[in-house]
Amino acid sequence: MCSVITDGPLSKILLRTSEKKGELNMNPIIREIENAQLKAEVPSFNVGDTIRVYAKIKEGQRERIQMFEGIVLKRQNGGVRETFTVRRMSYGVGVEKTWALHSPNIEKIEVVRLGKVRRAKLNYLRERVGKNAKVKELIK
Repeated sequence: MCSVITDGPLSKILLRTSEKKGELNMNPIIREIENAQLKAEVPSFNVGDTIRVYAKIKEGQRERIQMFEGIVLKRQNGGVRETFTVRRMSYGVGVEKTWALHSPNIEKIEVVRLGKVRRAKLNYLRERVGKNAKVKELIK
């Protein structure tokens, strides 16, 4: 919604820009381009899961695949803009990496273990060390 100020007895008139609340007023051409960039197969994982990300790293003219395993702290946005953040401890130092879910630099994502959490963002894990930084395993 946007507001317009008028000089008449009504000081504000609210104009409705779209029928549904939260609906993106997106150009169909842009929507078509974004849908073409989406990956066909994206594994199902949630916040709190332990995943292994295989990312392509380009060093000079060589290209190699680097593995990064850790706990998913958060998932943001949606569609082609969706990102996720993974955290792990490396030699006592916390390392976080954020990737775009549909990035061509991601070779594959494996779910190692399912986690049981009650939050959408696990930022509190940043202050925790050792066993306190663990997430309970979800048993199905």
